Amino acid sequence: MSGLFAKWMNLMGYRSLGQAPKGARFSNLTQSPQWHGNKFENPQPIWSDMKNAMMQSLRASPHATPQQAIPVVTEVKAALAQPLTRDLRVTWLGHSTSLIEMDGTRILIDPVWSERTSPVAWLGPKRWYQPLIPLADLPHIDAVLISHDHYDHLDRTTIEAMSDWDTQFLVPLGVGAHLEYWGVPPHKITEMDWWDATQVNDIDVVATPARHASGRLIPQSNKTLWSGFALIGPAHRVYYSGDTGYFPGFKDIGSWLGPFDVTLMETGQYNPFWPDWHLGPEQAVRAHQEVRGEVMIPVHWGLFELAPHSWTEPAERVLAAANAAGVVVNMPRPGESIEPTHHTTIEKWWPQTEWQMASLSPIIATKSGNPTERFDDPVWEE
Repeated sequence: MSGLFAKWMNLMGYRSLGQAPKGARFSNLTQSPQWHGNKFENPQPIWSDMKNAMMQSLRASPHATPQQAIPVVTEVKAALAQPLTRDLRVTWLGHSTSLIEMDGTRILIDPVWSERTSPVAWLGPKRWYQPLIPLADLPHIDAVLISHDHYDHLDRTTIEAMSDWDTQFLVPLGVGAHLEYWGVPPHKITEMDWWDATQVNDIDVVATPARHASGRLIPQSNKTLWSGFALIGPAHRVYYSGDTGYFPGFKDIGSWLGPFDVTLMETGQYNPFWPDWHLGPEQAVRAHQEVRGEVMIPVHWGLFELAPHSWTEPAERVLAAANAAGVVVNMPRPGESIEPTHHTTIEKWWPQTEWQMASLSPIIATKSGNPTERFDDPVWEE
């Protein structure tokens, strides 16, 4: 009976909900400057108009999902076995999942290998192509970074498969409760507040502020923190934005931790009716400049449909904004390994589809959660 009950619980997704922080872990996170009352809060509140967002979702682009197979790279294992030329290589595996190899250390970001971004295997946004490399075929990973606990960034079955790895898990405050519940030994988990730093081999990893939210169930909303990460090595620096809306802290990140050889900027899955939750393409380019990035790699697109825009729109709008701003962008195919310090050409691998320009569907963050108060929006030529 207990076995059948466990299977039923798994079918209904209860285990995937994770576990809320409690005990010493909860006491620790309540000391954070980001903790107010009974939850984490952004310095700039996030605004959304869910009524209009829901109506717009009913009129999603007919190209919100690919109509043909995406030209992915399948020989990922062979590519990762090749020696690095300049000791900095990025392999984008779709959405935000990325492998960073820098200064002799391998760091895996927001790994999602499941079929869906959902607590259950039978419902929810489905990936457009299968994982490009089996977990077992990855080279040794020194650290796994989790930016927050939403399903498209923290995947239970992936974490369970990694639980016995000889690796460190670096997560924002409170997220360690999920990992420990799923079998990761506590000594492998490091929880971090904004601006906290820890070391992985010769790399200093700093949790950086972000403007977002958290939670795997509505009652758990914002009981765990969200963050980006700066990776500072002896020879290279990498910045990952995590999920975030635009906020003035990018300039602080650039001043204190930059410049960065490469940034991985969240660019897709946006909507004008929730402009503070995600950057959108134009503000991603702006944030890349403010953190003092050299080469920008767009992430958080190209694998799941989580917003009503055309699936190719983030790429097209990033290129338009980057060209106007003089920003160097790399657009690797899913599974492609690039060395961004000398790989600066763009091969347009995605199809030509209809998409909306920034002037028709602008993503402009609010200053204080009030839609009448907006940050100044740069003018992009398209």
